[in-house]
Amino acid sequence: MQRRSFLKGAGVVTIAVVGGVALRACDQGVFSVGQGPAYEPWKDWRSTNDGPLALVRAAILAASPHNTQPWLFKIANSAIELHIDTGRNVGALDPYLREEHIGIGCALENLLLAAAANGYATTVTLVPGTLGPIPKEPARRLLAQIDLTPGRRLETELYDAIPRRHTNRAAYDPHKPIPADFLEALKRLPEDAADVKLFLFQAEADRKKIVDWSSAANTEVYADPEVQQGSEPWVRMKWSAVQKYRDGLTIDAFGLPPITTAIVKTVPAQMLRWLASKSGKNLYSDLMLSAPLIGFIAVRDRYAQEQCLQAGRIWQRAHLLATARGLAARPCNELVEMVDHERAQGKPATRVALLGEITGDPSWQPTFVFYIGYPTLPAHASPRRPVEAVIV
Repeated sequence: MQRRSFLKGAGVVTIAVVGGVALRACDQGVFSVGQGPAYEPWKDWRSTNDGPLALVRAAILAASPHNTQPWLFKIANSAIELHIDTGRNVGALDPYLREEHIGIGCALENLLLAAAANGYATTVTLVPGTLGPIPKEPARRLLAQIDLTPGRRLETELYDAIPRRHTNRAAYDPHKPIPADFLEALKRLPEDAADVKLFLFQAEADRKKIVDWSSAANTEVYADPEVQQGSEPWVRMKWSAVQKYRDGLTIDAFGLPPITTAIVKTVPAQMLRWLASKSGKNLYSDLMLSAPLIGFIAVRDRYAQEQCLQAGRIWQRAHLLATARGLAARPCNELVEMVDHERAQGKPATRVALLGEITGDPSWQPTFVFYIGYPTLPAHASPRRPVEAVIV
């Protein structure tokens, strides 16, 4: 083959490959991070003054497990009902919907912060109950009623942080300590919740122990095919799915560097799974250990419905406080998920014993584990369903 013909042919191939990659990059939203209808709720949440509906616009920006967004709202002139949609669940990973109820508590906290900022006084009534297995048929259940009356406007640093609060799954700066004033503010968060207590761990030995146990729990729980089956549908690998469903975990929120994120978006999902299976590094442990603070949110009874909601409120406050003060936060809840897993399968409660060992007080039951530190990369927003989709 003549050199000129070879170069011409190679050029055509190169253009085709580069063009194909560029086309896939566009299709996968490489150049559209945080854009499109799925991200509009983060931008227009305060654009209109539409009474109680404004409170719902803030509520839907709350945290939820796997970004399932299990909330529904019924609005009247002077009250808002907060319901759970039991069909929006991650299956065997959360067999009693404990984490889904915590997510509802997160939404409740955002709603109450927005109520104060919009000039409402609130009275909250939580529906009592005990968590059980996931209902076979999806249902809507009332969890809380918020009665609204006129009150004075009060915007707090937590309210102002609502549109900036995103889960940061990147590594944190292990050399930058947590400020003392932040720790004191964090400790005060549960003061109005008698059944909630924070346990905070900064000592390296304590954190290493929690990380080792969490890593082992992570490996074990996700080895269960039923857990994989329930959680995988909430991972949105395609940009078209992100914009269509407006929920779930996305590549942009994985905490990867920008170039890595762009590459991952253009690689087929099957190849990503193969590459992940060949990695010998325990990346999850490294990420957890990079944080100088690990915390437990504990309750008296982790399967009491009201206490799950209270725990969710405290987690939302903690994450908003971290955001307001320039820190990052991430849940790392596999230890408690294994408590549920062992309970659902009738196995010995080994994780209950481990959690009691680290807290030193078995009368408090950890229901949520998290870590906090200074970020090394910014966190991106997760998609959100529109208000119209969550009003009943």
